[in-house]
Amino acid sequence: MHPRSLRDTPVTSVLLTNGDIDHIAGLLSLREQTPFSLFATSEILDVLSENRIFDAVNREKVTRHPVALAQDFDLQPGLSARLFAVPGKVPLFMEGNDVRTDLIGEQTVGVRLTGNGKVAYYVPGCADVTDAVLKQLSDADRIFFDGTLWDDDEMIRSGTGIKTGRRMGHIPISGPDGSIVRLQGLRAAKTFIHINNTNPILQPDSPERAFVEQSGWDIAHDGQEISA
Repeated sequence: MHPRSLRDTPVTSVLLTNGDIDHIAGLLSLREQTPFSLFATSEILDVLSENRIFDAVNREKVTRHPVALAQDFDLQPGLSARLFAVPGKVPLFMEGNDVRTDLIGEQTVGVRLTGNGKVAYYVPGCADVTDAVLKQLSDADRIFFDGTLWDDDEMIRSGTGIKTGRRMGHIPISGPDGSIVRLQGLRAAKTFIHINNTNPILQPDSPERAFVEQSGWDIAHDGQEISA
């Protein structure tokens, strides 16, 4: 990922999985007349089009590619992707009075990545592991999955928020219907990503981290590299 020259970035493709601020704001750091390809569903691209600040991501330099669900496309040579719907909701700043967190469509997606004979899944936001999600993930060699919160009311108890994890569109890690239990039957290696700073699994000596590791999961960290 090291730049090759003074104003260079080796980033050639960006893929968005939803329209939340923490997923799209990083585009503004890549706006300095540097070309790359931007992939997302039409609904997520509409979120960008409806907000003038993203005009800073120069369309003459950044090609926007709308991608349909279940459509294979190349992110780069040797790396293919396919988007699939997972339970979720519209971005926070687009919510109305009636909020649904079980929407199935283009607003929240996971990614199936294939390359070098391996299959990986990237799912940073998921409100529930349904039977359909389990079926989708069944051929995975590795899964990178939503690890936002340890339990559903974590942010309320810590005083950092007023919403449950499920209300924010994130299934908790723990509990009888949490992600560890729901995904335990899959053969894939599993890594938690998108971890909130209130989540105790970030603490090296916490019992929650020990439980996660004993359950066969890895916990993502900055600079991590995984070889197939």
